[in-house]
Amino acid sequence: MIASDGILLVDKREGETSYDVIRKLKGALGRGNAIKIGHAGTLDPFATGLLIVLLGQGTKLSRFLMAGAKRYLATVRLGIETDTFDGTGKITRTIAVPDLGSHSIKQAMQPFVGEIEQAPPSFSAVKVGGKRAYQLARRGESIMLATRKVTVQALEVKSLCLPDVVIEVVCSSGTYIRSLAMDLGKALGTGGHLKTLRRLASGPFSVDEGVSSGSLTRAWVEAALQEQLIPLRDALPNLAEVHVGEAMARKVRQGQSPFSDELELEPGSEGSVHGLFKMVHDGDLVAIARLEDHPRTSDRYPVTIERVFV
Repeated sequence: MIASDGILLVDKREGETSYDVIRKLKGALGRGNAIKIGHAGTLDPFATGLLIVLLGQGTKLSRFLMAGAKRYLATVRLGIETDTFDGTGKITRTIAVPDLGSHSIKQAMQPFVGEIEQAPPSFSAVKVGGKRAYQLARRGESIMLATRKVTVQALEVKSLCLPDVVIEVVCSSGTYIRSLAMDLGKALGTGGHLKTLRRLASGPFSVDEGVSSGSLTRAWVEAALQEQLIPLRDALPNLAEVHVGEAMARKVRQGQSPFSDELELEPGSEGSVHGLFKMVHDGDLVAIARLEDHPRTSDRYPVTIERVFV
């Protein structure tokens, strides 16, 4: 019996959509397999790198995994702007690129570090009036997308071979590297677009731990999926664990929320990630729970169950 609940780290190849990877894995598992499969964090077809695939009850982890910081290696091509902000779009403007040094580029990048306001590309999946922005953009409609706050924790020049600049970006979920490339080109006065993109890490997971999407065959599934699948309990290693007994596990799985004095909350549980922690019984993940954020006047306060696993 193939393990069916957990997450799988995949190194997506260029030219595939994220759903292509899901479809390939579904085919490898066989037609009679009813395992639910999804992914956390879409990668554009031209992009490569880490795609977190969710299997079975692992699909319940999507929003928690998506919240983690992302690390990318990106090539920005200066001197050419496109309507999609990447190399797949139509060229809208070309500008001569002067002999820029790394110091000038680093100075231009400084305003993009920290919490910034960023406008998503017109060719994006953001919804406008119930339609995806890219659907409207393909019809030639003019779109003004509202800016949103994102956080860029780190931005570093890795190499410079004009007109290309290779940068490494550590950023929050929801950051568009295409927009960052376009904005950097504007700041330099040359314009620019995203030429290549590789996701190196998402949360605590690295692409170095992933299996190539080209390896997702029936033979690989039968031989290696058991070993490569990360169990539910280990899929969120940054969250503190609270161990519960059989009676409490049953209570939670039946839809009842416990109070703090019914759990053995150890120091540090409250300082997990946004108050979240894992409830574990006999080595299995029972639920992801959250401590309510409010003034506490006693040792008894409510615990909110965010997700239950059976």
